[in-house]
Amino acid sequence: MHKYLLAFTAAAVAMATAASAQQLPALTADDYARAERFLSYNTQPLVDGTAGEPHWLPNDRLWYQASTAQGSEFILVDPARKARTAAFDQTRLAAALSAASGQQYTGARLPFRSFTFSPDEKKVSFTVQGKDWQYDLASGQVRPAAAEGPSDSPNAANEIESPDGRLAAYIKDNNLWVRDTKTNQQTQLTTDGAPNYGYATDNAGWTHSDRPILQWSPDSRKIATFQQDQRKASDMYLVTTSVGRPTLKTWKYPLPGDKDIVTIERVIVEVSPAKVVRLQVPPDPHRGSLSDDISSSGTFDDVDWAPDGSQLAFVSTSRDHKQEKFRVADAATGAVREVFTETVPTQYESGQHAINWRYLPKTKEAIWYSERDNWGHLYRYDAATGQVKNLITKGDFVVTQLLRVDEQKRQLYFVADGREPGNPYFSHFYRVGLDGKGLKLLTPEAGNHRIELSPSGRYFVDSYSQPDRPGATVLRDSDGKLVATLEKTDISRLTATGWKAPTPIAVKDQDGRADLYGLMFVPTALDPARKYPIINYIYPGPQGGGVGNWSFAAARNDNQALAELGFVVVVIEGSCNPLRSKSFHDACYGHMEANTLADQVAGMRQLAQRYPYIDLDRAGIWGHSGGGYATAAAMFRYPDFFKVGISESGNHENRNYEDDWGERYIGLLTPNPDGTSNYDAQANAPLAKNLKGKLMLAHGLMDDNVPSSNTMLVVEALIKANKSFDLVVFPNAAHGYGLYSPYMMRRRWDYFVRNLAGAEPPHDYEMQPRPDLRNGGQ
Repeated sequence: MHKYLLAFTAAAVAMATAASAQQLPALTADDYARAERFLSYNTQPLVDGTAGEPHWLPNDRLWYQASTAQGSEFILVDPARKARTAAFDQTRLAAALSAASGQQYTGARLPFRSFTFSPDEKKVSFTVQGKDWQYDLASGQVRPAAAEGPSDSPNAANEIESPDGRLAAYIKDNNLWVRDTKTNQQTQLTTDGAPNYGYATDNAGWTHSDRPILQWSPDSRKIATFQQDQRKASDMYLVTTSVGRPTLKTWKYPLPGDKDIVTIERVIVEVSPAKVVRLQVPPDPHRGSLSDDISSSGTFDDVDWAPDGSQLAFVSTSRDHKQEKFRVADAATGAVREVFTETVPTQYESGQHAINWRYLPKTKEAIWYSERDNWGHLYRYDAATGQVKNLITKGDFVVTQLLRVDEQKRQLYFVADGREPGNPYFSHFYRVGLDGKGLKLLTPEAGNHRIELSPSGRYFVDSYSQPDRPGATVLRDSDGKLVATLEKTDISRLTATGWKAPTPIAVKDQDGRADLYGLMFVPTALDPARKYPIINYIYPGPQGGGVGNWSFAAARNDNQALAELGFVVVVIEGSCNPLRSKSFHDACYGHMEANTLADQVAGMRQLAQRYPYIDLDRAGIWGHSGGGYATAAAMFRYPDFFKVGISESGNHENRNYEDDWGERYIGLLTPNPDGTSNYDAQANAPLAKNLKGKLMLAHGLMDDNVPSSNTMLVVEALIKANKSFDLVVFPNAAHGYGLYSPYMMRRRWDYFVRNLAGAEPPHDYEMQPRPDLRNGGQ
């Protein structure tokens, strides 16, 4: 009887649930498949006429890979002859490779993206599926590449070659070694390295690798590096999920307020004979002037060798990023001369995307970057006296990258944002004299310009476009004169599918004064008579922004795909983000909980007035990492405005996030007499009780950037407050979810469709990522 009653009750509940589901409008798998067609792996293969990274050859020649409707082409360019030709006969190579390998290939879809010319340029070498091949341009024959010299070192993947190519530096047993690239002879350079006290070791807490952090001297005789001391720094822990006992992962990960953090003891290592010269300065905090890491540019940052290797200029950054010391060391003795110091009230940065200071020992000068007049500009210093000689650049714009110093002509080449009319985030390329005179715009076209200089500096490749307008890739000389048009982007195949570009937008900030810029994505079949929920994709920085790249892109995350499901999606660069004035960027300094949210709400209200089809009563928000932090804050601080939020991998408690980020943007952790601190207001968990809408939290349990305890604190607070929420965890995933990213995207779509649009998503739709077959499927 009880079994019958239980079965009857279960059946009744099932029928009621089914009836309720049937009452909701439903999206089908076909609807999701149509939206998926707007993701990058489906849109980018339909874009032709793009140029890949230029690879420079002797005499300023270069080659690059260009996309075509049929596949791709390898192009060789000779600026002196203004010649643009095929790098080699791709059809002939494909036939020879097919015969030699037993696999069938076509010339338009060769199975590699990169190759290397032999020194005489009569052969090209390439790798296919882990096997090395060589193609003879004259005979048209393809043969397995012969081994050249000794076998590779087991550390080859993590070596750094000297400028002359004769030596390769690597780490072994916490010490620095070099390998002769011709004989394979290995030489130990340091001997006192120890666990957590090794040479050239890489650990910024949130990023770590086995690749050494160092800078070779131009003459290949010395190495600038450090001995990293993290012996007293606190540990972080992660635990794998597996059958049987889990594996405990432990590494050094200091937190804000810790007494002991990671420090570096600067050294210069002479190679032959091996000798360690310690610089005569106290250990520096593991900090860089560009970002959170002393190797954020991919190598040892904030060091600059004199051409003859006799001196090493370097910049020491204080723990809170408020003080920078420009110093010059004698490479032979380790004696250090203090040149000048810059101290700022908030946080110093040496530019965006590149470190913008240089040491010019021949003229005893230094180029220095500063935002002291509220804009990021270049200054010329007397490196002997430490006094400013002159301001090099000036105006209401931001120098982002100093790309070249021509000491002979006394000129600088740099990238800057905001000097030209229009969108202030568009980058242009300029030249100016060291005396600040003769400023010249080298890239006149409207849009965002990406610059690749030739090694000699006589030419540069300029790729320009706008978010809603495809552009071109051209070759110019150092005066900005057009040498050749290399590629013109063609999106005709893309637009034939119904694709439409996002709409650039401009709104006022929360105070109604500053202009904010962004992008808006609407359904390609927009019905202005309908009302559409609005979703805010947010990344509040402050080290970056939500739009990211302001050049043309066939897809930006899943913004357009989400729009196709019946939403308006907006990305707004709020105050607190970089690439504008210093005051604009520092608007959230010391109170990261602001998260540009007031700007986002103000901007969305303005858009709703401008576009009546936006339904502001159904506002959603989502973001990852810092965007995950901002999303939860939005749901707790603006509970009546945001109805649905998806918070992925957020740093919800900055006392639980690595020391450098918080101490840079919030300041050193300072206790108050009442037991609180200046970090308390940054935390999301205490505000979880304010939740009214629908919130999904997600995190990878092996996240070594933002440990999952950040999200678990919010989970615990929501449970204590008796709040309903949703949680997705990825047991063995890191910060970006890796192979699980498509799953998270589908869950994100489902959550917004069900809770913001009031529709039923298709059951367990599966994303189908695929490679661009124009590159042989690789």
